[in-house]
Amino acid sequence: MEGGADVRVENLTWRPARRLTPVLRALDLFIPAGQRVLVSGPSGAGKSSLLRAVAGLLLQRPGLGDLTGTVQVGRQAQVPGRGPSQAGRVGLLLQDPFANVVAETVGRDVAFGLENQRVPRTEIWNRVRAALRETRFPYDVDHPTAALSGGEAQRLALAGSLAFASQVMLFDEPTAMLDPVGAEAVRAAVRRDASQRGSTTLIVEHHLEPWLDFADRLVVLGPGGSVVADGAPRDVLRTHGRTLAALGVWVPGWGPPQPVELDAALVGPYAPVTGELMRAEHLTVELHTHERERRGRVAGRVTVALDDVSAELTAGRTLAVSGPSGAGKSTLVSVLGGLMRPTSGDVLAARSLATRRGRQPWRWSSRDLASRMSWVPQLPEHGVVAATVGDELAASGRSCRRDPDWARQRADGLLHSLGLGHLREASPYHLSGGEQRRMMLAAALVHGPVAVLLDEPTVGQDMNTWAAVVGALTSARSAGCGIALASHDALAVDALADDRVVLDHGVMAS
Repeated sequence: MEGGADVRVENLTWRPARRLTPVLRALDLFIPAGQRVLVSGPSGAGKSSLLRAVAGLLLQRPGLGDLTGTVQVGRQAQVPGRGPSQAGRVGLLLQDPFANVVAETVGRDVAFGLENQRVPRTEIWNRVRAALRETRFPYDVDHPTAALSGGEAQRLALAGSLAFASQVMLFDEPTAMLDPVGAEAVRAAVRRDASQRGSTTLIVEHHLEPWLDFADRLVVLGPGGSVVADGAPRDVLRTHGRTLAALGVWVPGWGPPQPVELDAALVGPYAPVTGELMRAEHLTVELHTHERERRGRVAGRVTVALDDVSAELTAGRTLAVSGPSGAGKSTLVSVLGGLMRPTSGDVLAARSLATRRGRQPWRWSSRDLASRMSWVPQLPEHGVVAATVGDELAASGRSCRRDPDWARQRADGLLHSLGLGHLREASPYHLSGGEQRRMMLAAALVHGPVAVLLDEPTVGQDMNTWAAVVGALTSARSAGCGIALASHDALAVDALADDRVVLDHGVMAS
């Protein structure tokens, strides 16, 4: 499809189940065909919900929530709760890049939408390869999607969106999990696509500055999902900059914010340990994936995620793991946390942490592992085990047999400090991405582990919630926790790092 389409949102209200107040409230918005709109606002303001509504994906089912209002794309109206009215008109890149993955290999994944639209096969593969080139995707069409990092999956999802060439393109924090080089490649691809096709483009983003020279318009949503500012980006920032910064918008020239420290009683270890907690020596990790070939044959592929990497985690210190997308950051933190067994090399816990199964954390039982260390995954939904936010925080305390009153007081304090106190009864699946990450951080700290391991915990945070997340980790470190952090966020790394490991394609950079 060439050219853009008008988008008209009228009186849109969305209240997820178990929420007392709407995420979007009586929202009216008109976007002319071909306009480039940057959408920002504090965490939880309904930015992702707006994109889903435009894409026709805020589905209404019994028990899911209440949805009213209308969305019209071009001349075609979306009926709330009934799904997309015209496949292919709107393309959506979701905040969770793995939610976009539908196939075993990179090429088939990008081709999926085109195949469903019955595009001729020769044209499909020309468009697939062109989209992968546009995003500077680092692998060929036969690379297995199961071997991708979060950042690589984000670029793959972008390639799929560009190949589909929809009239309306929706991007939900498209560079949040990327290193600076990858982020710039993605922004350049989005710019080229909008310029060449004239598509209507909406980009949800917390960090405004990289997009200011691209956007025609800045729309800022406030708490409760209403528009608090709308206009030419630099006019909005000049007129409302102070107000927007107070809301948490990353206004250029403001910040970084000062981390908000917490009481040690909320974040300190249940049973403190001093000195070295975990040592990894000469780690090699091979990831084995399978891909189906023609005629039903299955071929294996081995990807070396880490090659001769060493690191240590110490009580009262933060180990920051950085490097480009696909460098092995998540793998190293996973191995330190006992979630993966290294192919070679070893990981040994301090003798004071040893269990009856020894000192290698990947051998420990789930309860022994959880009582000593906690894990905040890159994709927060993957760690959810309960139906409500409150129950999510209570689960680890029960599993580790903590005193219920002690655990409840910690949970209340953490939810309040991380801006989640009003969401105790909400479903974790109805939170924004930033809210989910803060919930998982609270759940990781509430039972008092001696080590906390985190993968991209500041993704999706506004300035205020970023200060809360970094403050919670700073306070946990000061209280004696050992922190391991995998992140592209240079501000967070600078604020937290005592020790650093820099990886590049699985090896330690010199």
